[in-house]
Amino acid sequence: MGRLISLHNKRKQRNRKALKSKSKGKLRLSVFRSSKHIYGQIIDDIQGITITSASSLESNIKKQYKNCGTKEVATVVGKLIAEKAIKKGVKNVIFDRGGYIYHGRIKNLAEAAREGGLIF
Repeated sequence: MGRLISLHNKRKQRNRKALKSKSKGKLRLSVFRSSKHIYGQIIDDIQGITITSASSLESNIKKQYKNCGTKEVATVVGKLIAEKAIKKGVKNVIFDRGGYIYHGRIKNLAEAAREGGLIF
């Protein structure tokens, strides 16, 4: 019997392959979400390091919101990642949504990051 790959993993592989061909050495804003939290990190794939990151687990966000799995919190995390990236001198990135559909919390994080000054 063949190896079963979930739809999420298929989307993730397809998305990463497309990003690799388009990236041309740009930094990558990678997003991960769970049912309770959302995380974003800016990664330099050439050097293999994380430049900066933000998540709903940060103390100031956790204190402010009871439920961290909402669109509102995703917006706050998006603004925070953009703010941290600009402090580090990063403006141009490519958006890696992983295997997630561009909808809901992923979309809110991306739009807030754009409003915060990131270009993608």
